[in-house]
Amino acid sequence: MFVLNVIGKGADPKLFASLGHSEAKILSPGHAFDLPVSDSAALTAARGLAGDKAWDINLVAPEKRRKKLLVADMDSTIINVECLDELADMAGLKPQIAAITERAMRGELEFEAALKERVGMLKGLQLDALERTYTERVRLNPGAKSLLATMRANGAHTMLVSGGFGFFTRRVAEAAGFHVERGNTLLDDGMTLTGEVGMPILGREAKLHALEEAAANLKLDFAETLAVGDGANDLAMIQRAGMGVAYHAKPVVAEAAGAAITHNDLTALLYLQGYSDSEIVRSE
Repeated sequence: MFVLNVIGKGADPKLFASLGHSEAKILSPGHAFDLPVSDSAALTAARGLAGDKAWDINLVAPEKRRKKLLVADMDSTIINVECLDELADMAGLKPQIAAITERAMRGELEFEAALKERVGMLKGLQLDALERTYTERVRLNPGAKSLLATMRANGAHTMLVSGGFGFFTRRVAEAAGFHVERGNTLLDDGMTLTGEVGMPILGREAKLHALEEAAANLKLDFAETLAVGDGANDLAMIQRAGMGVAYHAKPVVAEAAGAAITHNDLTALLYLQGYSDSEIVRSE
């Protein structure tokens, strides 16, 4: 048995009644519901019935649905920007660096090499650019605080694991409500960036390792874990987790993930786990 989970403005279970073997459970009136189905083919059928409606439709397993570990990417997932691109803007180099970021996110470039190249281009940038970038550009994506507050209230451990930089992960983790964070280190000489990044670089394999290590330490089955991200360096952890979610992701990620959220905010990750509105801790 599976659960067909539908999220989006005006989501109507009546449209999918022919696919279910029992009545739909309303998670959020007019916005999200679960429909028990017996066949995985129901996903393709449901997406066909929905047509071009801006609804996120996914198939989830009912067992161990509420996850006990959340591992999340930061840039363009928990927050609204790519911090490195915004630092580049401070240096007048955003078009050049953002183009490399986009290719790396799509999986066209090896992450570690692309990170070194971009950081190298920022050599000499004044350190105050980091604080200005955080203050002026970085915002939590809608639903981030509610996602963290609800999962923590239900006993989940939460990790922010980013290929970005510790200067930002520390601040974002505190603002959003993560238990722990990991990120890369931008090296400086006390006044400016040196153009180098601390080693080893936290990339695709390190994100996977963070998930595996946390699951082992917490004595959790992978079925009890959730990983979410948007770029190619998130793919390994997304594919390993019990619930791997591509969030407003690059095509290579959306195609390979077990679930995809394209139209809704981060509270969608709660509806995917079967939380209803009355159970969500609203913290925005």
